Amino acid sequence: MDADARASLRRLLDRQTVAALATLHGDEPAASMAPFALFTGADGLPYLVVHVSALATHTRDMQRHARVGVLVVDEADPAVTPLARPRVALQADAAELPRLAKDYIAAKKAYVTRFPDARPLFDLGDFALFTLRPQSARLVAGFGQAYGLVGEPLDAWLAP
Repeated sequence: MDADARASLRRLLDRQTVAALATLHGDEPAASMAPFALFTGADGLPYLVVHVSALATHTRDMQRHARVGVLVVDEADPAVTPLARPRVALQADAAELPRLAKDYIAAKKAYVTRFPDARPLFDLGDFALFTLRPQSARLVAGFGQAYGLVGEPLDAWLAP
């Protein structure tokens, strides 16, 4: 993948604020919408963070099955066929982030910086932060331009 495609797809994660979050609901796949932010954990690794209600199906799904899928797609452009729309698909491991965890403040700051109107939701007892630790990525820069990343190359690409 050339440097322009790498940079363009990384900017996609900065521009788009909502992802499709795929969880396992019982034995069936389930997709939902999830606003997300990126942050670097105390371990130096990149994470996505979502703030979810205990009332949401995807929250219970993530508590039962840590592996999730995340899809971030670029805005529609009438000049670009849907098959060529840039997108990032991640396989990630979800984990609830307790309020006393060392990464909680950094994750909350990243989320509230991106979504300032979400600040009051942090006072509600049924909302929790979940980190999504990417394990692999499928990057599509355009039609016929698909790339896979895992391990250190993925972490380097996700770093701010």
